[in-house]
Amino acid sequence: MGIEGVGARVARKEDKRFITGAGRYVDDMVVPGMKHAAFVRSPHAHAQIKKIDVKKAQGMPGVIGVLTGKELKADGIGNLICGWMIHSKDGSPMKMGAWSPLAFDRVRYVGDAVVIVVAETKGQARDAAEAVEITYKELKAVVDASKAMDKGAPQIHPEADNNLIFDWDIGNADDTAAAFKTAAHVVKMDIVNNRLVPNAMEPRAALGHYDKAEDHYTCWTTSQNPHVARLVMSAFYNVAPENKLRVIAPDVGGGFGSKIYIYPEEIVCLWASKKTGVPVKWVADRTESFLTDAHGRDHHTHAEMAFDKDHRILGLKVETKANLGAYMSLFSSATPTYLYATLLSGQYNIPAIHANVKAIYTNTAPVDAYRGAGRPEATFVMERMMETAARQFGVSPAELRRKNFVTAFPHQTPVIMCYDAGDYAASLDAAMKASDYAGFAKRKAAAAKKGLLRGIGMSCYIEACGIAPSAAVGSLGAGVGLWESAEVRVNAVGTIEVLTGSHSHGQGHETTFAQLVNERFGVPLDSVSIVHGDTDKVQMGMGTYGSRSGAVGMSAIVKALDKVEAKAKKIAAHLLEADEGDIVIENGALKVAGTDKNVPWFQMALAAYTAHNLPGGMEPGLKETAFYDPSNFTFPAGCYICEVEVDPETGVTEIIQFVAADDFGNIINPMIVEGQVHGGLAQGIGQALLEGAHYDNSGQLLTASYMDYTMPRAGDLPSFKVSTSNTPCPGNPLGIKGCGEAGAIGSPPAVINAITDAIGSNDLAMPASPSTVWVAIRATKH
Repeated sequence: MGIEGVGARVARKEDKRFITGAGRYVDDMVVPGMKHAAFVRSPHAHAQIKKIDVKKAQGMPGVIGVLTGKELKADGIGNLICGWMIHSKDGSPMKMGAWSPLAFDRVRYVGDAVVIVVAETKGQARDAAEAVEITYKELKAVVDASKAMDKGAPQIHPEADNNLIFDWDIGNADDTAAAFKTAAHVVKMDIVNNRLVPNAMEPRAALGHYDKAEDHYTCWTTSQNPHVARLVMSAFYNVAPENKLRVIAPDVGGGFGSKIYIYPEEIVCLWASKKTGVPVKWVADRTESFLTDAHGRDHHTHAEMAFDKDHRILGLKVETKANLGAYMSLFSSATPTYLYATLLSGQYNIPAIHANVKAIYTNTAPVDAYRGAGRPEATFVMERMMETAARQFGVSPAELRRKNFVTAFPHQTPVIMCYDAGDYAASLDAAMKASDYAGFAKRKAAAAKKGLLRGIGMSCYIEACGIAPSAAVGSLGAGVGLWESAEVRVNAVGTIEVLTGSHSHGQGHETTFAQLVNERFGVPLDSVSIVHGDTDKVQMGMGTYGSRSGAVGMSAIVKALDKVEAKAKKIAAHLLEADEGDIVIENGALKVAGTDKNVPWFQMALAAYTAHNLPGGMEPGLKETAFYDPSNFTFPAGCYICEVEVDPETGVTEIIQFVAADDFGNIINPMIVEGQVHGGLAQGIGQALLEGAHYDNSGQLLTASYMDYTMPRAGDLPSFKVSTSNTPCPGNPLGIKGCGEAGAIGSPPAVINAITDAIGSNDLAMPASPSTVWVAIRATKH
């Protein structure tokens, strides 16, 4: 194994440009003749557009164009779509309301785009946007999903009666009802998974350029999957033919799922460029991000769990109302269904499960997948239920979980998933040891002497990531396949370019993908370049989301490397006059095993391109392509333990200790994995303690800035204790499972379980702010 290869703690190659300010983001892109855009957005959550007057704006300094939704429709630009079809339990398709990139008849949430203004400068565009006069007839709004289904609630889309998008079931209702009839104990809970704003460091941005001479479009965008953006914009939105549209996602400053989707702004900037004859750039300000980036979570759930007299789980019933906001975003329908309800078995052997999910329109920002995407919601339900059950039974939370763990693999759950490998007890044991779980009583007593309430809580999560396989997700309604592509180019001097359909926006691909090549061929990392994010350079790929870059993206690279290695060995065998089967690759050279005969890697590569001395019939060059469609999901799992101290006089919670024990299968770069876990834990703890998006009854976002929406800061977080165990994934050639979302999935219930343990109450909503905890303590005392 090379010192830079698989398993090595290699510092990220890409960080040099980031920490020196040399990263290149969409806002850094400058095209000759480029102008700037500002959007006029609805100040109302629900209203009819009666009149749009743009005359004053058109006459302002620097203004090049002021464009409306009627013009956009006249040019045949299509509505935004949801790309995953869900059918209700009665067989009817989901009710997808029309979402025009520029609203022209009705607005449905505060921030809905109505007009685009293009001007010489950003300031001029914003000034002119303020001069656009729009007459609205304000309508009644609804922001609560349950109230949106009430009789008399405002109808948001004519397609969806009572604002119900779909009413979907999974599992077996009869088997579950039968299990409950035999139960010795039933635990019931109402659980809310609070709405979140993604808050990536880099706001969304788009630069659209129509080249009239070439009749060609280029879109620079903050995207996690540029090829999917090109596909959707050409096939469904009619912006441009696919062969005349180039999408480039350069450096992207964080995504967390919010940059998977195609938003109105990319579409409108491309269209506006053709209409005005100039390249058009738009960069969101932070308030626009709060208002219009796809929000996350927002589930209201009633759950019931049945146990026998020995505390083994017999069945689970779950009813969830999922608020999808004003429109269906690209993958919004999959999040509360196939990414959520299929994980409701958790790490546990549950014979019968039935879940019902109702997806509902409200006059709020669209909701879609956010870090973890359905799995945090499922984990929060399961792990709050398990902790509460243990307290009701008066048994150890750890031992109740251990008693119900799945222990034999593969394990088929009642809700589609087949877990392929795992050792849940190993993660539980590792976390308990690292947290000194056995010594907690002493620490609790010591805290009490200081007048503080100390609590401990755990969470045993499982997730399904590397979404796959394409045929399976297609049968479940996905509009695209979820394979990945790779191309490996060995240049004439032996340097290597890896072109990948995966996109990096903080995951460290330029390092870990190069480590794969180092491991295989022994070439230094600096001689390996990773190319991604440009549809004109890289063959079609499906992008990065759902912790798929390792399990799916790197597997495609492995398949391409296999082909390169096979041809390289043929060339070397010919040059060395040896048998191909005797050729081995070590330390950057191809050798005849057991001898000192060898040819350096660069010399073999040069031979491939000079083509003076190749085996008969062999084509010159050394470049190979591969596509990889996984055979199953991967199933990372782990145990998190949180320990807190709560000041009963103020409700302030301090996390004293947080332990994470994860099973990610084989690991390419432990340092990068640890960083991913740290980031996920910070986001999950943020949800548990601090973050929450709130609308008033009229649909105004009350948490539209950092003055009102609290992000976790360094002082809110402890130093994490992280460790990993390893049950390799049998479903991909690398045996890896994915690590990018685990921290955000497993941490919220661990935090809330710890606080409720400290204050002696099972009823506590996220975010557990000091005021919320203070009220809960007072309620417990009465």
